[in-house]
Amino acid sequence: MSRFFVALLPPQDIQDHANQIKHYFADRYASSGALKSPPHVTLQPPFEWADANLPVLEASLKEFASGQQPLAITLRGFDAFAPRVIYINVVISQELLTLQADLMAYTESNLGIVDQVSKTRPFAPHMTVAFRDLTKQNFKAAWPEFEKRQLHFEFTADKLTLLLHDGKRWNIKSQFGFLVTEQ
Repeated sequence: MSRFFVALLPPQDIQDHANQIKHYFADRYASSGALKSPPHVTLQPPFEWADANLPVLEASLKEFASGQQPLAITLRGFDAFAPRVIYINVVISQELLTLQADLMAYTESNLGIVDQVSKTRPFAPHMTVAFRDLTKQNFKAAWPEFEKRQLHFEFTADKLTLLLHDGKRWNIKSQFGFLVTEQ
């Protein structure tokens, strides 16, 4: 069994910017947990899956992604899940909410993947820069610094990314492109 999750990843320039912020938190506030994955917006939280059945998982995600339209994603400012997590705020759009809900329903009905926690709370899209290893004391120090900090990026999400945990960090396993429509 391996651990996986499904996410949207921003383009490399935005990942680089987010990684600089993660390194800042690691250096200044001793919070390095967020460095264990590429910058991302989680759509399907981590789940266990049999390695032998990986082709089934990948084929299913490819099928789901091929029916999706690319969507605009806006990153604006910072927010927090106090008292431990600070993240880049993802502006909620109906398209993003629909994609996430559709993916969760699809993986549940087609693959039997169920995230019980997600069923009990609303989807809160975010891009973590300081993780649960941020102490409450360091959160109190860091949050005033980031609370009003400006940040604004826009990108088009056009693929799902499947990430695999190798025991230490999350790595990109595969990517599945969304429906491409001719202009």
